[in-house]
Amino acid sequence: MLDLKDVHVYYGKSYVLQGVTLSVRAGEVLGMVGRNGVGKTTTLRTIFGLSRPKKGNITFEDKDITRIPGHQIPRLGIGYVPQGRRIFPRLTTLENIMTAVVSGTLDHKLLDEVYDYFPRLKERQKQLGGTLSGGEQQMLAMARAMIADPKLLILDEPTEGLMPLMVETIRESIRRLNEEKGVTVFLVEQNLDTVLRVCGRICIMEKGVIKYDETVERLDRDKLLRYLGV
Repeated sequence: MLDLKDVHVYYGKSYVLQGVTLSVRAGEVLGMVGRNGVGKTTTLRTIFGLSRPKKGNITFEDKDITRIPGHQIPRLGIGYVPQGRRIFPRLTTLENIMTAVVSGTLDHKLLDEVYDYFPRLKERQKQLGGTLSGGEQQMLAMARAMIADPKLLILDEPTEGLMPLMVETIRESIRRLNEEKGVTVFLVEQNLDTVLRVCGRICIMEKGVIKYDETVERLDRDKLLRYLGV
């Protein structure tokens, strides 16, 4: 579904991605883990057209998207939930969700589905985004991506800083999206327990390259912990 081939990205003189080759298969939940600063978020930003590779290419459903502007990526069927949520604090919950509508018209059936996943957002649809709790803002960030009905959903640290009950809510929403709607998920996550619970395959990034890639069933836990320094 999504393929990165020998992708190299620089920030100024800093060599961040040093030849990333990675595939996300249709229908799976893929988890990427690694220490801070190894290039995980840069990988996601590059897929979404927010960072430009100096070398390599990215394809989605056999279409080369390497040079496509970031604002056009959602129209291809890719949703992105960035680290830190990035909601609009002065817009209401509903207005935040509507900012991601790519068809020009809000699909109320899709909105009902979003509210089925996150009933609390329906209760707070007139509330300003900036007044929501951290967990509610994370749900809102996911809802905003879901309203475009993506084929592939990319999530960057969705459980960061959340209380355990909210972490479980996010995990369950990922599982449901994958199992009930068939959405392919690419998850970057520091919470190893979350990755092991929701992902079918895990890859490990170290110093801008993928060092290890295996299904959860065949995962070498000792190797995983060594790479993560746990």
